[in-house]
Amino acid sequence: MKRLIGYDRHWPIVPECLQSVTTFAKPSMPTNSKFMIGRLFAAVLVVVAASVSPPLAAQECPALLSHTFPKLQDDSPQNLCQYKGKVVLAVNTASYCGFTPQYEGLEKLHERYAARGLVILGFPSGDFGNQEKASSKEIAEFCFNTYGVKFPMFAKTSVRGEKANPFFAALAGATGQPPKWNFHKYLIDRQGRVVKSFPSQVEPLDGRLTREIEAALGAS
Repeated sequence: MKRLIGYDRHWPIVPECLQSVTTFAKPSMPTNSKFMIGRLFAAVLVVVAASVSPPLAAQECPALLSHTFPKLQDDSPQNLCQYKGKVVLAVNTASYCGFTPQYEGLEKLHERYAARGLVILGFPSGDFGNQEKASSKEIAEFCFNTYGVKFPMFAKTSVRGEKANPFFAALAGATGQPPKWNFHKYLIDRQGRVVKSFPSQVEPLDGRLTREIEAALGAS
């Protein structure tokens, strides 16, 4: 072994000495060993990447939720993709309807299940008997002041027939059951698939609805 006796860091090192030190410090490795270590390192990277990044399918927004609507309070655009991975209950609402007190039950559902992944989406509409207020400001004030609604609400829209917004048109197509009156309800699972449709007469706290919500929340 060659040693650098009395070495000063300001002295130049001749190539022969540098080569000797390098050779001693890093012995040669068989080609097969290098290949196996490279493969092992690549496998570790794949495992780490898989544990950090969710599958591609989990990152994609379900087609049913790929719609944007203005927020009731300020008309800011809201993409429904923000609710992917949640259980969704979509409801067409109205302020002057005999079913309007269902707002109270919907808010109770929101309080009970929001932490577990349920989101209720309200879509005010005047399609049935013109029973909705004219402006978004009036609707927002009515919902909050009368029923303390805190779940997401969107601007007044159409939910049936040829003028139905694309979200409700898709819901009607998936179930074969378009809304027949205000407060029709559609339950959507975490994968963005319609589970069931509930007519206006089924109130928010009805066991037929809550059982389906519980099942959807419990499913992976």
